[in-house]
Amino acid sequence: MAAPSEQGSRSQSGRAPQEPSWLRSHWGLLTGLAALIIVIMLPTPEGLPVAGQRMLAVLAFAVIVWMTEAVDYAVSALIIAALMPFLLGLSPSQTNPDVLMGTSRGLGLAFGGFANTALVLVAAALFLAAAMTITGLDKRIALVILSRTGTRSRDVVIGAIIVGIVMAFLVPSTTARVASIVPIMLGIIAAFGVNKNGAFAGMLMITTVNTASIWNIGIKTAAAQNMVAVGFIERTLNYTVTWLEWFVAAAPFAVIMTVVLYFVMTRMMKPEVDEVPGGRAAIRKSLAELGPMKTAEKKLLTLSLTLLAFWSTEGVLHPFDTSSTTVAAVALMFVPGIGIMTWKEAQPRIPWGTVILFGIGISLGTALLQTGGAVWLAGIVVERFGLAGGTSLFILAVLSLFLIVIHLGFASATALASAMIPIVIAVLQSVSTPGINIIGMTILLQFVVSFGFILVVNAPQNMVAYGTETFEAKDFVRTGLVLTVIAFALVMLLGATYWKWIGYV
Repeated sequence: MAAPSEQGSRSQSGRAPQEPSWLRSHWGLLTGLAALIIVIMLPTPEGLPVAGQRMLAVLAFAVIVWMTEAVDYAVSALIIAALMPFLLGLSPSQTNPDVLMGTSRGLGLAFGGFANTALVLVAAALFLAAAMTITGLDKRIALVILSRTGTRSRDVVIGAIIVGIVMAFLVPSTTARVASIVPIMLGIIAAFGVNKNGAFAGMLMITTVNTASIWNIGIKTAAAQNMVAVGFIERTLNYTVTWLEWFVAAAPFAVIMTVVLYFVMTRMMKPEVDEVPGGRAAIRKSLAELGPMKTAEKKLLTLSLTLLAFWSTEGVLHPFDTSSTTVAAVALMFVPGIGIMTWKEAQPRIPWGTVILFGIGISLGTALLQTGGAVWLAGIVVERFGLAGGTSLFILAVLSLFLIVIHLGFASATALASAMIPIVIAVLQSVSTPGINIIGMTILLQFVVSFGFILVVNAPQNMVAYGTETFEAKDFVRTGLVLTVIAFALVMLLGATYWKWIGYV
């Protein structure tokens, strides 16, 4: 007789279940390719250049592949980069329709995003995050903050929120931040002796990731998707958004949503314990195990605080942009004698796929704008949603709802921003609303791109926390729906008041 596990793995006919066929395993990729071919084969609409139609075909392919996660994001970016030179190269030139654009120009557009200063900032930020992990400074900061909170469960939640906020200023990578905080939270749960699958554990973990999502909005350098928007604004609208400008606009939203997060989580997932005896002692024990602060940690902390000072005073006390100062800081981290880490230590910790996705994503959006594809699509959006003569607040509401709904299909805010922000800019340029601030509205709508509160699969940091098995997906959904509704209402409230007063709406 077969063992129970062996029996369970067989079908009623006695045969082991077959692996899914190649077609079933790669249906998302095939659907994306089918959409690509269909859009290319359709008659070219009036007013849409052939190159624009082909870029819309690439966009359709990208959106389907990203939504279905058919292949790794970095692989999908390389496929897009391979499609663009040939599809654009065989398209008539917009300036001289009798001549083809050529694959050389198409290849230049496919990799043009890698010359963007926003990409430089993202890559440099990943090195800063790696330095935090290598030195252990991220863990020390989190434990120091948590050691000063009370032993009541709600105090621990406040401590977790404060950790998330502080780390957002210092670690410019959401996944890296959450990946460094989650093990500490698991340690707290274990030290408190509560059920790992109980309300307290789930509340603490969901609070951790949602704090990260909220402060992705509050701080320009906190998330890669912000750099996507900044990159498109620089290329398309010839304006550089400073760190301070972003913070002035976003901080009130982030602060209010942080307070909302605390009350939503403590009310909707009431902890099974009110007081956790010995909790602070357990945290202090973990801190003591780290030993005295190492020289590398002191150097990194000094460098991070100096860099934060440069970011926050950009355009006020000095003319140096965020990307340049960050690159300089990263270079210092590698200088012998001064440095904090070696290239050999840092290189394996850098998610190069993120850099590739970011660069190709900016290239995709830029090509959509340059070939007229984004403008043509924006015209349809403006007409269908009645945005042409709408007020700025109405446009903000419609586009915010659109982004919230479409985000449900994306597992990466970076991919979402790459696909949608060029369309948003084109829509805003197409409306006839007097006095509309296209730059300001683009920034506000980028805030909405970071709303990854509803589904676990809406952001990589959500998946990191979900992997701890401390909460169920339905808990994330029910709390996330409430947070999203409140966040949308807050967008409209600030749009009618604060953002209008400072000229963004």
